[in-house]
Amino acid sequence: MTQQHSNLSTARQVFLVGLTSNHGNSTYEMTELANLTRANNLTPVETFTQKLERPNPATYFGKGKVEELAEAVKTYEVDMIVANDELSPSQIRNLEKATQATVLDRTGLILDIFAQRAQTKEAKLQVQLARLQYQLPRLRTSMSVSLDQQTGAGGGGFTSRGAGETKLEESRRRITAQMVHIRQDLADLTKGETTRASKRHTNDLPNVALVGYTNAGKSTLMNRLLERFGVGADNDESKQVFEKDMLFATLNTTIRQLTLPDKKQFLLSDTVGFVSKLPHNLVAAFKSTLQEAAHADLLLQVVDISDEHYKEMMATTEKTLAEVGVSDVPMITIYNKADRTSLSYPEIAGDNTITLSAIDSDSQDTLIQLIKHHIFNDVETVTLHIPFEKGALQAKLSSQHTFLAESYDDTGTLLTLELSKMERENFAPYLV
Repeated sequence: MTQQHSNLSTARQVFLVGLTSNHGNSTYEMTELANLTRANNLTPVETFTQKLERPNPATYFGKGKVEELAEAVKTYEVDMIVANDELSPSQIRNLEKATQATVLDRTGLILDIFAQRAQTKEAKLQVQLARLQYQLPRLRTSMSVSLDQQTGAGGGGFTSRGAGETKLEESRRRITAQMVHIRQDLADLTKGETTRASKRHTNDLPNVALVGYTNAGKSTLMNRLLERFGVGADNDESKQVFEKDMLFATLNTTIRQLTLPDKKQFLLSDTVGFVSKLPHNLVAAFKSTLQEAAHADLLLQVVDISDEHYKEMMATTEKTLAEVGVSDVPMITIYNKADRTSLSYPEIAGDNTITLSAIDSDSQDTLIQLIKHHIFNDVETVTLHIPFEKGALQAKLSSQHTFLAESYDDTGTLLTLELSKMERENFAPYLV
């Protein structure tokens, strides 16, 4: 048992509980659990751990540790316990009975955070569906008091027991019906988003997606790039993304267009951050949220290099990407927050790794050059002959490209510029 805070805040105080073993990194997981509780406006005051190869099927902890936990609950007058694993309904029920405190497992905690942060209609529906999936097998736990009262009132007879079972079955049917309805609403929303995404992916602009562990600095990096290269983002906060030093600061995928000084353009998307032991019920929600990453031309994995557990965070990111079906997409690894370390920055290692600080302009410039190396690697210098009557076409080219040379003949304008393979195909009739 170790003290977490000496000065207790007004937020609801909780105990953290978890198991350690010879496998995995329990210290890292418990630190993350503490950060998750704070993100849910809870204050962890004590941490209880026990070395077990597998959880006790009845009470998660062993008998002696449960008794110690119950005694501490009385001493500290704490009324909530947060567990580092997803618990079974019986484990929650037995722990609550033994400690007289509310028990919240890791999955329930993350679902609560997601429910608070979801802003778009799609995100809210995804989280609602995940919560219903989580609640369905736990109905007996949540109804145990009312069912026990019914059974007691009837002397344990068949009639009262049947009334309880009927009420439970009605709740199950109601939740199942809600889930069917939400899935249909999500399917309808997904159709619309798929159409919008297909339009983005056919407008000749490369798509670059930020991915990585939650709170690694993705939103900060995106906002700094938007301030410099996003239209109007330097003086319009509505064009930027929410950033805050906390886990799951935002759940929304934000897509913005960047225009570089040489007029090259690409789309940049900021996706929801990952966390270890992601609840299975949220994996489907992540699939939808991360569709920009799945269709991206380039991924930018942002890593907090100042965190001693950054390697575990990278492993979590790569595992989650695989789980949601994001594969075979080129990736640049960005070791961010180098300003909090003794590492030199910006520094490029090979074609796929860069160490930087998102708030440093030199770092931003170096990253942009690395991104350009990847997404504009099929660019070739060509000359187009644009007839005078195609003035609108020339204007479009001028807005998106820097002309390396420009001259005229009797019928039109000769333009020398860099075009991607797709653009060369689109402008094939005008190639000289």
